[in-house]
This record gives sequence, C-alpha cells and structure tokens, in this order.
Amino acid sequence: MTAFEKITAQQGEEGTPVWMVGEQLKDMIRDCPGWQELVDQDLENESMSLVECEKKLKAYADKHKKNGFACVVPSVAEKIIRDFYGLTDEARGAKHGGGNIINLADFF
Repeated sequence: MTAFEKITAQQGEEGTPVWMVGEQLKDMIRDCPGWQELVDQDLENESMSLVECEKKLKAYADKHKKNGFACVVPSVAEKIIRDFYGLTDEARGAKHGGGNIINLADFF
C-alpha cells in the first residue's frame, strides 16, 4: 500500500474531522517523496494514525476556543500535522531542495 492508500483507508466517512485531516495530509505530501515515505512508515503505527493526529488538532481547537466556537485555520493545521508526522523541510526530498545546486552562469 502507498501512503495515499493508507491515508484513504484510515479516513473513514467523508466529511468527518479524520477525513479532513487525511485530505489535508494528502495535499501536503503530494509532491514530496520524502514526506510520502515518512507518512507511509508512520501510518503503520497505531499511535501515528489519522485518528491520533486529529486528536492533536481537536486539542488545539478546544484550547483556543472563543465564545463557544472552535476552529483551526489551515496554516496552523498544517503545522500541527507536520509536527505530528515529523515532516521537516529536510525530509521533503529532492524535488524540494534535496538535489544539486545549478549555477545558471555555467550555461553561458
């Protein structure tokens, strides 16, 4: 199974909080082979499941609730998800800076 298949398998019913976490995670790792590898490995561990990740987002929302309303904006959700799965810039893969540096002057 790929990371995307594992995410889909763990998402459950469409529109639920866990499903939404899965959709955001798929978007985040789509172009990052290094992140796909990390998520693929992490999702084998029950303590790293989408359900557990969603609990972190809910805890943040509950802690920052105002006037009975709880929300996690996408940028904060991405940070929480990245922290949960260890998705660092260094782990992104070659497409995002892991390759060689090209000096354009070499082509002139």
